[in-house]
Parts: sequence; C-alpha cells; structure tokens
Amino acid sequence: MPVPSTIDHHADSYSLAHAYWLAQASDLAYKNETAIEERAGSWGFDRVRHHHTRFTPPFPLQDTQAFTMASDHMIITAFRGTEPAQIRDWLSDATTPPWPGPGKTGYIHYGFGEALESVIPDVKDTLAELRTNGQSVWFTGHSLGGALAMLAGARMYLEEPRLHADGVYTFGQPRTCDRLLAAAYNKGFKQRMYRFVNNNDIVPQLPPEPAYTHVDHLRYIDSSGKIRESMTVLGGLADRAKGVTAAPFAPAADGLRDHSIHQYIRALEKNLT
Repeated sequence: MPVPSTIDHHADSYSLAHAYWLAQASDLAYKNETAIEERAGSWGFDRVRHHHTRFTPPFPLQDTQAFTMASDHMIITAFRGTEPAQIRDWLSDATTPPWPGPGKTGYIHYGFGEALESVIPDVKDTLAELRTNGQSVWFTGHSLGGALAMLAGARMYLEEPRLHADGVYTFGQPRTCDRLLAAAYNKGFKQRMYRFVNNNDIVPQLPPEPAYTHVDHLRYIDSSGKIRESMTVLGGLADRAKGVTAAPFAPAADGLRDHSIHQYIRALEKNLT
C-alpha cells in the first residue's frame, strides 16, 4: 500500500499519519536490503540507498545500519535500532566519556556519536543526490535508531542547513544529549520533532539523568494504548504502575515488551481508527 497522497509532505506540525508511516519505516530498517527495497517500492518510493558500517570489539555494537528511500515528494532516512539487552549495560555505564555535540553544541553519549559518525557522511551524500525535486526530508528510528535520527536532525540543523530535516519522529529512543544541545534542538525544531514513549519502555529511561536528557515534544502512549500529548510525573508513575499490573506474571519483562516497535505501531493504528 503506497503512502497516501493526502499526507502533507511538508507538514510543519504534528501528524498522526506521519507518525504511523515513519514507525513502519523504523520497523522496516530491521529487515534485509531486499525486503527494504521491495516494501519501499510498494509504498511508492522508487529509489533506495543503504548505509552500513561494521564495528570491531570492544565497541558494544556490531554495526550501524540505516536506509534512505525517496519518491518525488518525500525522502525518509530510517536508522535501525538494536535489542535493549545489547545496549542496556552500555547505556547505564556512567564512566562512558562524552562526545562533542553537533555544531560543537553541548555533548552526546560517546556511543551515539561514534555510531552516527560512521554513517552520516554517506547519508548526507545520499540526500544531496536524491533531493532533486525539493522533496521534504524526514528522519526516523526506533531505540538506538531513534537517538541517531534525532542527532542526524541536529547535525543538519546546526551544520548543513541546506539539507535540514522537515521532521523527526522517534520511537523508544534513549536519552541522547545534555541540556545545552537539547535546548538548541528544541529551539530549532519546535513543531517538527516528536518523541514517542510507550508506557514502561525501559530504553527511554537510559542513560541516567542528570548527565543526559530528552528533547521536548513527548507523545506518551499510556497503559490503555492512548497517545497523550503530555503527562505529569505523578500521572506517568501511576500509569506505568497500571502497565506493570497488567502483566502480573512477568512484571520485570514489561519494560522490554513495551520497547518493541510493533507495540508502537499497534498503538498508532489504534489511535488512527
């Protein structure tokens, strides 16, 4: 099914339809190259480029992967995430050194900086190649991929304004940067960045505060699957308790289950109907 022609490709505010399709693209980033190309073609994106870098130990990730797909109206770069068990200890390690933020603004987690730096030159070259019709540009990703999507948006905004992102939607991303970079990002993106968190998803709770923080424009999926534009601290705690209560036989696994990109997609589908 192609992306509906009714979608405003240059939307400058929140769009649930955009969120749904970008979550689908985030899920697609986990597939192999053939599956990505076939699905992208069925959605109306006739040009696809793959971005892939392998790492060697002791770096905790095996590789960084992303893909860019383009139509005549829209370009989407989706960054692949990773299993939370693979990065949980790494994100929790307070001894990990910081990495200078985009545009030398603030700092980010070292692992995110290394992962992004390995693919962002190719992503920028691809955007310059494929953006031949003034298409809107969107970054998205789930888990670690969400952090990379957010940072790619920051890189374009602070360093490559001609390739700026029209929108960034992330799903279950970890805390990514310090307060200085978050403030610059919030100022630059305003109504163009949306960060989805599903109830007890464990990954958005890492790395620990106060060294790292989140950017604004949270979209919180509560224990009933409803998307909320805001949630107080106390309200969030109460709702997360409901989520754990709903999984009495495996409460500790609730944070991992809620992290699944398929849980995000199901919630978006529910809110679209």
